[in-house]
Amino acid sequence: MFAKGQTVIQLFEQLAPKHYAMPDDKIGLQLGSLQKEIQKVLVALDVNDEVVDEAIRLGANLIIAHHAIIFRPLAHLQTDTPAGRLYEKLIKNDIAVYIAHTNLDVAEGGVNDMMADKLGLKELTHLEDVHTEKLQKLVVFVPETHHQAVLDALFTAGAGWIGQYSHCSFNIPGTGTFLPQEGTHPYIGEAGKLERVQEVRVETIVTASVQRKAVQAMLKAHPYEEVAYDLYPMDLKGRVFGLGRVGKLPAPMTLRELTELAKTAFDVPMVRVVGDLSRPIRKVAVLGGSGGRYMRHAMFAGADVLVTGDIDYHTAHDALAAGLTLIDVGHNVEKIMKRGVADYLAAQLTKTDTQVLASEVNTEPFQFL
Repeated sequence: MFAKGQTVIQLFEQLAPKHYAMPDDKIGLQLGSLQKEIQKVLVALDVNDEVVDEAIRLGANLIIAHHAIIFRPLAHLQTDTPAGRLYEKLIKNDIAVYIAHTNLDVAEGGVNDMMADKLGLKELTHLEDVHTEKLQKLVVFVPETHHQAVLDALFTAGAGWIGQYSHCSFNIPGTGTFLPQEGTHPYIGEAGKLERVQEVRVETIVTASVQRKAVQAMLKAHPYEEVAYDLYPMDLKGRVFGLGRVGKLPAPMTLRELTELAKTAFDVPMVRVVGDLSRPIRKVAVLGGSGGRYMRHAMFAGADVLVTGDIDYHTAHDALAAGLTLIDVGHNVEKIMKRGVADYLAAQLTKTDTQVLASEVNTEPFQFL
């Protein structure tokens, strides 16, 4: 049994919800339809002709990529242009394209965590906080006979987290009353007769990302035909998510040694470096993609070096003057997401016949001589 396209994306968005994305970021379904069964998913950094040809050859009908194929509204769609030919090839081969960009950067376990893990960084914090998860209190009234079943369903669905504590709830016994009307099919009692039932008021916390899933799980586990429940907004702050990561190396090393580690860890042939190669490095900031404008963030975080891509000439001079070292590993370093996302999604789809593959096409536009 192949998974539906909507199911594949719902599972993926448990890793990188769309609301994590920065404003105006071009994410989500950009071409094609998810209203179909997905035989194979191809995970890619970029979507170009070579990647589309790879998808066709492999029989993939969904591409999940990091970089958008449509950056601005289309005024026309001419198939005699490079972009138009690409869109035409995708449409003719019924290949959908879904983009996860800054939401995958921000996500726990996303691009920046993958980079930090490759360098062995510990005690991670964010380079910049960008999103605080909204919390709600879910209150539901449950007959005592189904109290534990409903709790289990809620916790399994991801409800009940406060900070690093799980399974958080408050439970108050009481008496519930109801009068089933004509045409009802009550689990307890009968139509036309007032019922008094020993119930438990269950209170727990749900985040915005799991609210729908938690409510659906609760309703499925609840025995009543009509379930009484409430959702209240809360001032209590949830988890904070951010761009980039700052962490400590297991042991200090020189900038030269870290440079060699980065080349090996990220599988890049060369890097550009700013700073004294003999300088000892302990605290490292990493940011996938183009991270030059986060130089000040790295300094404020106490980082000895910023590892990122696309450092421009003037930013390099500013960093040198400010005493911050830089390692420019190139924008293509984000290719690390291909295997990471493919492994994550494959684990979520084990009960289906849908396969998930990491693209093997090298989309690095530069040659290194």
